[in-house]
Amino acid sequence: MAVQIVKPRIRGFICTNAHPAGCHANVQHQIELVKRGFADNRVHPKRAYKEMGLNALVIGASTGYGLASRIALCWGYGAKTLGLLYERPADSRRTATAGYYNTVAFHQQAAHDGFFAESLNGDAFSDAMKREAMDCIRENLGPIDVLVYSIAAPRRVHPRTGASHLSVLKPIGAPYTGKTIDLNREVVVPVTIEPADEAEIADTVAVMGGEDLEMWVSTLAAEGLLAPEVTVVAYTYIGSVLTWPIYRDGTIGRAKDDLKARVDALDERLAKALGGHAYISVNKAVVTQASAAIPVVPLYISILYDIMNARGINEAPIEQMQRLFAEHLGPGRQPQLDSERYIRLDDRELQEEVTAEVTDRWAQIDTDNFYELSDYAGFRRRFRNLFGFEVDGVDYDAVVETELAF
Repeated sequence: MAVQIVKPRIRGFICTNAHPAGCHANVQHQIELVKRGFADNRVHPKRAYKEMGLNALVIGASTGYGLASRIALCWGYGAKTLGLLYERPADSRRTATAGYYNTVAFHQQAAHDGFFAESLNGDAFSDAMKREAMDCIRENLGPIDVLVYSIAAPRRVHPRTGASHLSVLKPIGAPYTGKTIDLNREVVVPVTIEPADEAEIADTVAVMGGEDLEMWVSTLAAEGLLAPEVTVVAYTYIGSVLTWPIYRDGTIGRAKDDLKARVDALDERLAKALGGHAYISVNKAVVTQASAAIPVVPLYISILYDIMNARGINEAPIEQMQRLFAEHLGPGRQPQLDSERYIRLDDRELQEEVTAEVTDRWAQIDTDNFYELSDYAGFRRRFRNLFGFEVDGVDYDAVVETELAF
């Protein structure tokens, strides 16, 4: 037992602790949204679980779109879920990470509501984790009906070569100069990012591309643990032209091109072998610790959210994932694909009127007016919410248990 009063330790886009009660409240809020969103389903999730027996593997299940996917699959369709995460538990010196506390909260509510859930904490890139996952699936779930791949990692140790690859967020070919928010001083400043070299591009592709997903599918197939008509989905982001130099046209974009090519090949392979499919869902911009670290993106999201909120079309990750499965990938659904075989959940972000207004504000924004032309206060609050801080209804002066287990 370790109880303490937990106060945030935040500087810029780095938060080094998390609040267990705040993380629990965040997860509960997402679960309640899914319950309400699927309330008109003719098949109740618990009956759906017994009748359809959906088994889901979520790789990268503790935060953001991965956690939201797991919640949507569990409370929307009653799926048995195995979640993979790479999070730090608490010790005598520090709290656990937010993703760890999120997983604790997920397990507590799943057990209360009668849903099966298992989680494995370790390096999903490794062969050891793949073997452990195969054993768990074989013993506790059965062949996988839905595989969600939602890893956003800065580093990968390649399981075959042992090489360590670090991803970078850089343009390709030429330096990029733009504007961003200095999150420490909270001012708008110019930023110049030098282009990546070939080694950095290759490393980023090794970490953020599709090779690991391909390995997961191959391992599951070799073990006979892919169900007939299996669905595989990975996530990506395209965004506005304002972010393209360091995203779509940069190192991350090159990695996502690799992911796309491999997913298309997997789709052909799964269709031929099992009548299954592999897709990429293009999701909207959201506040994450990773996105906060990307120059330009915090300012872009701050402007974007102010506009989308005013129009009533903004969505959090849970609302995006609820829409993904309800409209595209849920049982009996046929996904709507664009000409490149993408599922487009970024359609509202990229509405012509929205992008035009973002571009107009981007040209005007500076330190003197960025609180007026953006929702930076909302961005900052959402960033702190990720770690369980500034969450409505949480008493931050109360002592909480920090050493929890799932």
